[in-house]
Amino acid sequence: MVQPTRRSLIQGAAAIGAASLAPLLRAQSGPVRIGYAMSRTGPWTPGAQVSQEPNYLLWAEQVNAAGGLSVKGVKRPVELISSDDRSEIETCVRSYQKLMGSDKVDLILPPWGSNANFAIAPLAQRFGYPMLAPTALSRKLIDMNLPFFFSLLQQPDRMMGALVDMLAANGVKSVAIVYMDDLFGLENFAALNNALKKTGIQVVERKSYPLGVKDLSPVLRGIKDLNPDAFIGITYPPDTILASKQAKEVGFNPKFFYASVGTAFQLYRNVITSPGAEGVLGMGSWNSKTSAGAKAYFDAHTQKFGGKEPDRWASGHTWAGLQILQAAVERVGLDRKAIRDYVATGTHGTIVGDVKFTGSENTATPGSVGQWQNGEFEVVWPASMATAKLNPAKPAWK
Repeated sequence: MVQPTRRSLIQGAAAIGAASLAPLLRAQSGPVRIGYAMSRTGPWTPGAQVSQEPNYLLWAEQVNAAGGLSVKGVKRPVELISSDDRSEIETCVRSYQKLMGSDKVDLILPPWGSNANFAIAPLAQRFGYPMLAPTALSRKLIDMNLPFFFSLLQQPDRMMGALVDMLAANGVKSVAIVYMDDLFGLENFAALNNALKKTGIQVVERKSYPLGVKDLSPVLRGIKDLNPDAFIGITYPPDTILASKQAKEVGFNPKFFYASVGTAFQLYRNVITSPGAEGVLGMGSWNSKTSAGAKAYFDAHTQKFGGKEPDRWASGHTWAGLQILQAAVERVGLDRKAIRDYVATGTHGTIVGDVKFTGSENTATPGSVGQWQNGEFEVVWPASMATAKLNPAKPAWK
């Protein structure tokens, strides 16, 4: 039997050591795998494909063009692993269970909308994945106190409070309300009612409607006969466009016409037409005038997607969330608990301004109102965020 020499033992140990280190080295230099599910079909698609997924794609492209995501100083390419949740809660949950459970991706990005985030946030908490949600508008979700969940959007009490403050400051005496009969609609409707109770504004009508509604004209005709100073629609993008088109058809043109999700979209301006959209109010909190970073992001998005602009509300919050996540990974690496702690304890500079979380809620960004003026969706309330002054009398539909 040939006895191994000291040299051969050392060489053999080195080879074994190198083999055992190889997976670790590959892990440290290979792609950062980031997973998400997003609506590409079904009723959530219009919002998801304006406010969220285009921003994920643009961000990954920009990061990779710069050499990769800096993980504690080491640049690694970003690999997005995604699927269509088909606007179904069950499909969304299964997708994230696979991403976090069997696929064991490094990080996740959130799905679209309050309902999907409500389903996924507890799951992300269980698996220990930080989740910076840009389209979850739900006080119930905030009150669940999930340490790994962070909501970037201003919550219903802040958004509805800002709207009511603006209406009261401009002499509104009566309002009519329609709202989507789901988590988003019900929470915002409740917050709106609470804010209105603190004023002398009379509510002349309250009507709910189901997801996928095809005709709001009977409701709008009834509201027109009541002649309120303001109309408030707590609506999703298809319903926002439907309510606006049918308000024009029935000749309903109050001084203040507010519809929520989708009003800040380029699609709204294009479908209703720029003159037709003039004076319409909705949820919005930034535009390209907000900051130099906001202008750079707006221009890059518009160029990449062939003239398709980001919306002036949740798109900005989506990008802000990506900025915060990128800064966290650069500082603490891919340790998800360390990322969570970084997000929870810092004040984060973003394109929409400073973001700071109290528990799960972004408490640095006040509630806000936007308005179409001369082809741009301007922030008109509060004054601290405004990019233009409010037009207090909507012109006739055109």
